[in-house]
Amino acid sequence: MKIAIVGASGMVGRLFIKILEERHVPADELFLFASARSAGQKLTFHGKELTIEELTPSVFDGRGINFALFAVSGELSRKYAPIAVKAGCVVVDNSSAWRMDEAVPLIVPEVNGCDLAGHKGIIANPNCCAAPAVVALKPLLDAYGLKRVVISTYQSVSGAGVGGMTDLENTAKGGGPRLFPHPIAFNLIPHIDRFHDDGYTGEEKKIMAEVRKILHLPELAITATAVRVPVRVGHSLSINATLDSEFELSDIRALFEAAPGVVLSDDPASNLYPMPIAAAGTDYVFVGRLRRDSSFPNSLNMWVCADNTRKGAAANAVQILCRLIT
Repeated sequence: MKIAIVGASGMVGRLFIKILEERHVPADELFLFASARSAGQKLTFHGKELTIEELTPSVFDGRGINFALFAVSGELSRKYAPIAVKAGCVVVDNSSAWRMDEAVPLIVPEVNGCDLAGHKGIIANPNCCAAPAVVALKPLLDAYGLKRVVISTYQSVSGAGVGGMTDLENTAKGGGPRLFPHPIAFNLIPHIDRFHDDGYTGEEKKIMAEVRKILHLPELAITATAVRVPVRVGHSLSINATLDSEFELSDIRALFEAAPGVVLSDDPASNLYPMPIAAAGTDYVFVGRLRRDSSFPNSLNMWVCADNTRKGAAANAVQILCRLIT
């Protein structure tokens, strides 16, 4: 089997390589593509040194590449994903370019892996907060139904790439921001992506739309607020879910203990609850702070954490790849 990584020199592209190794994905050949600026750089896969090639319209021709993992901008994905598909590849794309395309499945394997059936060559990887959100919501949906969801996200700087990490380091030392509109060190910024006329940001709209699509709930009442926080890696979500029927907290805990991809971390008496520092470096979705919302019938509060670079990006894409090849 031949696999290509498009955008191999970036944060997610390098993680693709690491996770392919960790999961022992059977790649007979691995091709690395990136911009002209990165061409010639060398990366290691299973102890073998590989050279990054410049991404051009002809790089897929005649090479028999079976799968391509894309970690590039939406603009580049819209240009190159169809080219890869025409050359015989199945593309798993990490950008937002294809997520809301009705012909393209948007996949979190633990939640809607069955939607892979009948794909037309391009599969979309979800937003870094939508992925953990649906992993946490799916057990509730299956057992009780969902009536309304309120999501507030607390997103680490790595969600903005290397520039976000640099801004955190620089502003912690008293320097000025270069990427974010305000200093991020010792601060919170309720602004991710551009603002729309209705007051929501693009990030908030992505979360709402993608949760609806993945859960097959186009009419779900959902609202979101996205906040950038001074954490290096790991996104956190406060989720308030109103269910269609009554529940017992003990039953909710049992659901999460059995849910695929979930680690239940819920013992406040022992100071045990999800934190980004615990989620970082793992592919799990941590769920805790489970409590009944006493202000509204059949409503539940929970706190969710996941590594945005892994479950929110690279690991979920590799999980999709593994699902395709098994």
